[in-house]
Amino acid sequence: MSGPRRFPRIAPYKGPAGGYGSLRSVARILAEEHVPDAIVTLADQNKPDGYMCVSCAWGKPAEPQPFEYCENGAKATAWEITRKRVDQKFFETHTLAELAGWRDHDLEVAGRLTMPMRWDSATDKYRPVSWQQAFNEIGEELRALQDDPDQAIFYASGRASLEASYMFQLLARIYGTNNLPDSSNMCHESTSVALPESIGVSVGTVTLQDFESVDLMLYLGHNVATNSPRMLHQFQDAKKRGAAIISINPLKERGLQRFTNPQSPREMLTFSETQISDKILQVAVGGDIAALTGICKALVSMDDAAVEAGAAGSTDRKALLAQTDNDAGFAIKAAAAAATSRRVLDHDFIAEHTHGFAEFADYCRAADWAEIAQVSQLGRADLEAVAVQYAGAGKVMGIYGMGITQHVAGTQTVQMLVNLLLLRGNIGKTGAGICPVRGHSNVQGQRTVGITEKPELVPLDRLKEMYGFEPPCHEGYTTVTGCEAMIDGRVKAFVALGGNFTRAAPDIPRVEAAWSKLRLTVAIATKLNRSHIVHGEVAYLLPCLGRIEVDKQASGPQAVSMESSLAQFHGSKGRVAPASPELMSEPAIIAGIALAALPENAKVPWTEWVGNYSTIRHAIEATWPATFHKLNENMFHPGGIERPVAARERKWNTRSGKANFIVPTQMFGGTAENYRKAGVLQLTTFRSNDQFNTSIYGYSDRFRGVTGTRMVVFMNAADIAAQGFAAGELVDLRTAMDDGHERIVRGLQIVPYDIPRGCCGAYFPEATPLVPLGHHDLHAHTPAYKAIPVEVLRSTTVRTRPE
Repeated sequence: MSGPRRFPRIAPYKGPAGGYGSLRSVARILAEEHVPDAIVTLADQNKPDGYMCVSCAWGKPAEPQPFEYCENGAKATAWEITRKRVDQKFFETHTLAELAGWRDHDLEVAGRLTMPMRWDSATDKYRPVSWQQAFNEIGEELRALQDDPDQAIFYASGRASLEASYMFQLLARIYGTNNLPDSSNMCHESTSVALPESIGVSVGTVTLQDFESVDLMLYLGHNVATNSPRMLHQFQDAKKRGAAIISINPLKERGLQRFTNPQSPREMLTFSETQISDKILQVAVGGDIAALTGICKALVSMDDAAVEAGAAGSTDRKALLAQTDNDAGFAIKAAAAAATSRRVLDHDFIAEHTHGFAEFADYCRAADWAEIAQVSQLGRADLEAVAVQYAGAGKVMGIYGMGITQHVAGTQTVQMLVNLLLLRGNIGKTGAGICPVRGHSNVQGQRTVGITEKPELVPLDRLKEMYGFEPPCHEGYTTVTGCEAMIDGRVKAFVALGGNFTRAAPDIPRVEAAWSKLRLTVAIATKLNRSHIVHGEVAYLLPCLGRIEVDKQASGPQAVSMESSLAQFHGSKGRVAPASPELMSEPAIIAGIALAALPENAKVPWTEWVGNYSTIRHAIEATWPATFHKLNENMFHPGGIERPVAARERKWNTRSGKANFIVPTQMFGGTAENYRKAGVLQLTTFRSNDQFNTSIYGYSDRFRGVTGTRMVVFMNAADIAAQGFAAGELVDLRTAMDDGHERIVRGLQIVPYDIPRGCCGAYFPEATPLVPLGHHDLHAHTPAYKAIPVEVLRSTTVRTRPE
């Protein structure tokens, strides 16, 4: 597809996050999608009785802003309510071979899917098919694999509602498999593994209300202005109240620096800004465990110094303080603790509520400052200064994103952050806690209603009792093991509830090759994407209603529910007319497949559920009564329903019965054999300002000053010179791991950038072909899209002027 293309332009952006840049970007997307009345629709976004954003998972506040949406939230809405259509005429015009040459952006920007389609091998085009015929044929294909149900994968994207997700997991389990990977597998599975071991819950402990009294926020591995911009309102309010923010991130992202609130007339008229971070520590990619170890080591040293000072006589204290002057690392000279003999750590909390402190303290004492500095690329004095500030703060949050979780040691990194919070009792008290920032809008909620490959996380006995079937008890495929099974030929069918799996998965060339050999691919989707162009032998496109569209069923207009990053359940009501009268809702499509593929079962009221979604919510509550108490009655309550999280009350559902200090087994978050190897850089992937996950809204990353391209690699100027390259030069990146498969991305333009030495950055998903399936978290199987060892090669690619 041709469109307005131009040569790349690289120029620094001097503006803040938010401000007029945000307004211009929103205006552009609304014009491009031909939705001039979108402002009326956006007025209901994230309001208590409105619809929940289809973009990020931040919560719906009880007292919302007049415009409770961000730049990327507005773009996501514009793309869903666009006037553009991908209809029968579109597919009559284009073969899939032709569409395979389109850019990802061009596929999605073409518009909304309008009718069910089946791929026709004779013409290489999608052709219309009736809904019932599609269901019958999909059911026939799935029944043909019934001798081994694990030949089918049921994948869910993070946008599907609680209602659709509950039905989808039930469909898979009655079919006979726990193959239920979802987008959480690719982002925060490290959180879901780490937190239960550490504090006995799989979600964060922070609520929106906690931001009203927090003293210090430690913010790690997340780009707030791109991925969850509405958080900036909580940050700005906390800063004005006197709270501090310390950011630990490889890049000085603009949202971590300066913010102008577009909803404040005063700030917009006066061009005033809020400084978000009090300091930004640019940790090396993969260096977060080392940085957190340094902070914890400093705290333990300060506490030890206080004990020593208390044991010393008043005369000896002056000598002790003199010793700290001679040994700059001893307790940060610190002597505030030493002079008063006041303990730095919360030993009452540690004694009553934690397990494993002695071993963790010994780990901290033994940690070598030289190794900490080498791996993190942060100075000892900087880390000690963070420890001093942390020690002086009463209420502290640890907030983090995928820059932490998507490492080979992602689980251990999350647990190190928990360790830091436990040292001063910052779990289970108001204004403090652990806060994982989830990506897609209901990715956390899907897990809560059973979208998981782990059978031990689902009340299988309860499902058996309610629906009269024998649930499978063996573990299903994760994203990584599912891709391996596809490559090995063990998987024959892939049913996708949303998402763009082949673009989000690692090892893209190998996965796409395996994908095209599948017998069956089924996509429940709103828009066209790469995973629909690369398809199985038998392929169906089943277009569904979007969340913002009015969903009328037998009992009238329906509402759905979802869970935010902050473990609160919210209702959502559509408000615009459907893009096509032929669209079906996600619950209706799932029910259609289930009725065609599964044996008759009077205990599963598929048709009744579709007619009235409140009956699905009653079933959800019956399955998890403590978690979903009165979901139907209260889901539109301002602020939502707070999910019970035991750790908020300092109840620890762990094996030890307490919160656990867990000692890491490695200091570097990547693979040790590729660390510090000559000529190897540690690559991190990230999103641009103009995208959400795999949806590319445009080719402008204004915060990083890149326009017109996504084929760039951000490098430290010293690394560029050391390897003999120049700014603007085209290079190739090759994965520096030898597993028998060459992985290379060609034609990336070098952009000098403020990133630590030995590190580089490139966009997701353009750089994901460089990620081997074997490069994943060892505990959670999350693909490690960070700390990917790469070599930079001189490219033979020639950039030609676009058509």
